[in-house]
Amino acid sequence: MTTTNFKTNTYRQTLWNAAIESGFPTVMWRLPKQNEKHFLTSFLKNPEQLKIEFEDLGPGFAFSPFINPDGNDTYFLKADLHYIFSDVLSENETFEEVIAPSSIDPNFIELLNAKAKTKPFFHTQKGDIESATAKEDFIEEVETAIKDIEDGKFKKVVLSRTKTIAIPNDFEIVGVFDKLCRAYPNAFVSAVSIPELGMVWMGASPETLVSQDAQGLFRTMALAGTQSAFDAEGNLIKPSEALWRQKEIEEHALVSRYIVSCLKKIRVREFEEEGPKTVIAGNLMHLRMDFIVDTVEINFPEMATVMLDLLHPTSAVCGMPKEPARQFILANEKYDREFYSGFLGPVNIQQESHIFVNLRTMKLQNGVATLYAGCGITADSNAEKEWIETEMKLQTLGKFLV
Repeated sequence: MTTTNFKTNTYRQTLWNAAIESGFPTVMWRLPKQNEKHFLTSFLKNPEQLKIEFEDLGPGFAFSPFINPDGNDTYFLKADLHYIFSDVLSENETFEEVIAPSSIDPNFIELLNAKAKTKPFFHTQKGDIESATAKEDFIEEVETAIKDIEDGKFKKVVLSRTKTIAIPNDFEIVGVFDKLCRAYPNAFVSAVSIPELGMVWMGASPETLVSQDAQGLFRTMALAGTQSAFDAEGNLIKPSEALWRQKEIEEHALVSRYIVSCLKKIRVREFEEEGPKTVIAGNLMHLRMDFIVDTVEINFPEMATVMLDLLHPTSAVCGMPKEPARQFILANEKYDREFYSGFLGPVNIQQESHIFVNLRTMKLQNGVATLYAGCGITADSNAEKEWIETEMKLQTLGKFLV
């Protein structure tokens, strides 16, 4: 391992440019409450699509769509090249080469050595741009969902919508990634490029789906219920003073009960619960419950794999019961979620795996940013308030496009 001091924002831009020009799937990420920023490139231009089984995979990065019924459609970006950038000073960071392949594409090396200036950050030749969700359409979908809930078809469904914004001419992936890291220290910040798809996804997700560390400690969370983190005068509300309506309390309880039901299915009863507690995620507050299992103590090393299969998509992005809620989403949402509300994260990097729900995210394609936001609909929902909630969630990334 070598360590060198220099301004890594410039070097990361060079790495990003070289990987994209070479057509390599590439990702940057930063884990919650961490300073280290990761850069990973796979030299397989058409990455594998497979089922994530942590115990059988080497180091890499998982990127899965919302609709993935058998789990076999998850993109896996093998860590052919993996760098870690550790913050020391804002203008001077340390760089560590962690994984380097025995042979590197010579064109990639040539591009790195050229240290070219900022180039287009992704190819713009593929895919049609989704039109933004009209307010009247969203209101109608919510009201239809409430009626179906009252009719007993399901208890909760998560409906979402899109908003499109032209990408500014000075928009630059590495710079925006760093801004997201500074703005949302408690989020999983990421930028994922798969050139064969012709798009880049960026996000700052607050929600862990499954996580298992080097000591075998497994974690997941129930994150549901949303309100502004600021009062009417614009003052930040202390989490300890947050007041929650019955609607949000019940919404969160449904997600928690869903996780417990998954643990019961695999006969895991030795787990810790922390919460529920109010947490701040950017301009929003949520109710959160953490579930923790010592997989070494219960001799269940495959737990992350099993729970990923059971949990996705959770009731926090789909609904309860899962299947009728999913069918309602597919029948009523007027767009394809693609990777929004799917999952993503590092796999077996430094003997740990951390998979997050792809929330607070946007797709960059053909000069347009498509932003996504959803909300949990229950019998107590109000369609106009749900629209306002999605507006608040869209600001998480939207404010970096103006």
